[in-house]
Amino acid sequence: MELALSSPPLHAVPESGEAAPTEATDAELLALVAERDRAAFEVLYDRYVRSVFGLALRRLGDRGRAEDAVQEAFTAIWRSAASYRPERGAAGAWLYTVARNAVVDRFRTAGPVAAEVPDLASTEPGPAEQAEAAWTAWRVHRALEELPRRERDVVELAYWSGLSQSEVAAYLGLPLGTVKTRTRSGLARLADLLEGELQ
Repeated sequence: MELALSSPPLHAVPESGEAAPTEATDAELLALVAERDRAAFEVLYDRYVRSVFGLALRRLGDRGRAEDAVQEAFTAIWRSAASYRPERGAAGAWLYTVARNAVVDRFRTAGPVAAEVPDLASTEPGPAEQAEAAWTAWRVHRALEELPRRERDVVELAYWSGLSQSEVAAYLGLPLGTVKTRTRSGLARLADLLEGELQ
């Protein structure tokens, strides 16, 4: 899908030639993106693209539509980064909210569904549940960043991209046993990190 917007191409090399600020916080990166810093945008994209794609794929159930939703999400982030206010919450939660809205918009454009209005109350999560889900997603994303790269890769590919362990092994060129060991180790470490955060 082509977008006639002034957003930077995804995975572009920063034009300025400056190194991307990989150690910057999400809030700092959003402030830079608001000033149209392409390097900062690249760092945010790299941090969040897998989890945003996983969210889109789970909701939409179609890889092509999920890719379109990811593009729309990051285009929206590029265009509205200046609207982020740190005092209102974490930058990661803001990013996930923008992404979720793009996914919902993509879901709605799938076409009208012929159905009668149900007599039952909606089972869709309300605003409080959506906020809690965004906060949880942000915490998990943060904990994932603390995993060693080799464990993080297998966990993200399995749980965010929906690949089986055999597919992860083929994708990374690793033995299946290695993928299973890294997955177990990564999930155990992730559980410890999240549990420690709650105490």
